[in-house]
Amino acid sequence: MKTVIIIPSLNPDDKLPGYVDELVASGKKDILLIDDGSDEEHRKIFEEIRAKHDVMLLTHAINMGKGRALKDAFNYCLTELPDFEGVITVDSDGQHTVKDVIRMEEALEANRDSLILGARNFSKSNVPPKSEFGNKITRVVMKLLYGGGITDTQTGLRAMSYEVMPAFLTLTGERFEYETGMLIEALRKDIPIKEVEIETIYIEENKGSHFRPFADSWKIYKLILGTFLKYSIASLLSAAIDLGLFHLFANLLSGAALGEQVYIATIGARIISSLFNYTVNKNVVFGGGKGKGTIVKYYILCVIQMCLSAALVWLLSTVIGIPKVVIKAIVDTVLFLISFRVQKKWIFKD
Repeated sequence: MKTVIIIPSLNPDDKLPGYVDELVASGKKDILLIDDGSDEEHRKIFEEIRAKHDVMLLTHAINMGKGRALKDAFNYCLTELPDFEGVITVDSDGQHTVKDVIRMEEALEANRDSLILGARNFSKSNVPPKSEFGNKITRVVMKLLYGGGITDTQTGLRAMSYEVMPAFLTLTGERFEYETGMLIEALRKDIPIKEVEIETIYIEENKGSHFRPFADSWKIYKLILGTFLKYSIASLLSAAIDLGLFHLFANLLSGAALGEQVYIATIGARIISSLFNYTVNKNVVFGGGKGKGTIVKYYILCVIQMCLSAALVWLLSTVIGIPKVVIKAIVDTVLFLISFRVQKKWIFKD
């Protein structure tokens, strides 16, 4: 399979020339380097590599971020290198062995419809605590909100075919958050994600990385949680509307019997608040789902969720004996998360 090795880099050290030497010696000569705005001193390294090997080079006049470098490289491959079939993205700090790059290419050839990830083992003793903690947290959040069961959400060693690559060209994100966006987009579009276990290498506790712990972590979690936060806000607003309308309708029906007041006020408030929630979720939160069928699916979900809530609260409070209010809070929280996944993957899927 004809693949291009993509290596984005900012101010690389002397490991990069040696790494390129290893790739070329193994037969991987189709290499695309991206100089992401390196200073004059470090730009000499790229020129030294080009003088020794016939590699391709894209240069950013200023630092634009790893995400922008990858998008530019993907676009260049699709438009200028049509004879190739896929790409493998590799970090420039020497943490991805040539042997693993070859294994990624083999996995890609067998799974051309997939996004291939080189997955590290974070239980190894050489993994810096901050890297282990960051990956575990991100992995759990991704699993809860998007599914997929990805074990290494931060890996830079990835492979994809030319057929899969266009799905990632228009994603937002210019720095490290772009790689997280690729995972979310793959899950959203049902692009299979395959993992290949690779060597877990951290050189000097990853001090050569340009990852900014606070700024880049904020961008990553803003991307991961953005839709869920909008979903949560829409749900809170719907609940406030439901409560306010119930109070209004109950006052308007103050002359009626108590049972009639509660029954009519509850139904009227729920119809309006649920229509509000459906509209906001469709147009603002998820921004997908075309056709009239979405509203039917939405109300089917509402009915199922309401019935499940009542049944589970009754069953668990009877069997376990925990107060109903506590059980309901737990059950409704779980159903709230499940509802998010169902609406994203089924009702409002783009």
